[in-house]
Amino acid sequence: MVLVRETVLGDWQVLRDIRLEALHDAPSAFGSTYAAEAARDEAFWHGRSSGGGMFLAYLDAAAEPAGLAGGYQLDPVTVELISMYVRPRDRGRGVGEALVATVISWARARRAASVHLWVTENNTPACQLYERCGFTPTGERQPLPSDPALSGLAMARVLDSGRAEDDDAPDG
Repeated sequence: MVLVRETVLGDWQVLRDIRLEALHDAPSAFGSTYAAEAARDEAFWHGRSSGGGMFLAYLDAAAEPAGLAGGYQLDPVTVELISMYVRPRDRGRGVGEALVATVISWARARRAASVHLWVTENNTPACQLYERCGFTPTGERQPLPSDPALSGLAMARVLDSGRAEDDDAPDG
């Protein structure tokens, strides 16, 4: 069972640790770099953990999080899914889907019309996860800020709460 919860101030160190692990483990998957994030001070992490929209996922009663993701309100109708990461040992266990569903629910609570994200174009497992969760490519591409030699692909999911088939859980 996957439990996802929003971070609070007391989670700042755990959030920092898993974020740095993500940047170390998969540097080409993120727009930021390990060096840039490791240099951020404690006040930054306090704000990040208590500012709303950051989520940690846990498997069963595990003490360490299995993954993290965030939602960032770009404008009144669009939420950006950010910082998505699942620890390698916990992949394939529904953690990614649970995190995406949580960000989608968070976006709906803010009356967003869509959730947008950027994914490294050659990150096939991530692209497949997002497709399973109802995201489609928008056609937008840009160089990855952390490595301009790589290309980021934009994907989005329209949130139409009036349709029965538009639920938070991916099919299958």
